[in-house]
Amino acid sequence: MSNSRLIPYQPLDLSEPADLVAEIRKRRGGQFINLDRMLLHSEPFARGWNIFIGNIREKLSLDPKLRELGMCGVAILNGAEYEFLHHAPPFLKAGGTQEQVDAMRHLGQKKFNPDCFSDLENDALELTLQMTRHIKVDPVLMERLLNILGSTALVELVGVIASYNMVSRFLIALDIHPEDHPPSS
Repeated sequence: MSNSRLIPYQPLDLSEPADLVAEIRKRRGGQFINLDRMLLHSEPFARGWNIFIGNIREKLSLDPKLRELGMCGVAILNGAEYEFLHHAPPFLKAGGTQEQVDAMRHLGQKKFNPDCFSDLENDALELTLQMTRHIKVDPVLMERLLNILGSTALVELVGVIASYNMVSRFLIALDIHPEDHPPSS
């Protein structure tokens, strides 16, 4: 493939549709990221995504550390480095450690070390692994998580994992790269 993108990013200074551009910039602190620039090729898709993912990011009652743990786990399992680079910092901000970030890079591999995670975090990572790789989830794991988290938080955790599987597939299929990491040729 040539050095040009199959579908180019929309320009950073895109101004239309004005209301949607303003909503996205507001949610992103005035910025566009490459994901937004790709989504904006379809106004209905970008609108729906902004509301849906915005709610996941900002309105869930789920512990932010567990939310970001699920997002990071999906990113690693699916090979979506863009997603991981965007969610490791919020994971750290929510109380995660660099040791955990480093360990997550081996999720799903024999060299994954679960020792730096709590039992609940390991169960959340196992849920992420089962949902991402096998679709079906062990009912014993679900029962254990339900007993610890309750129905609302478990539904939200499952929803986060499912949603970010969608995100990673979008990123990978459209070859979306981190803003400061251009694609290698």
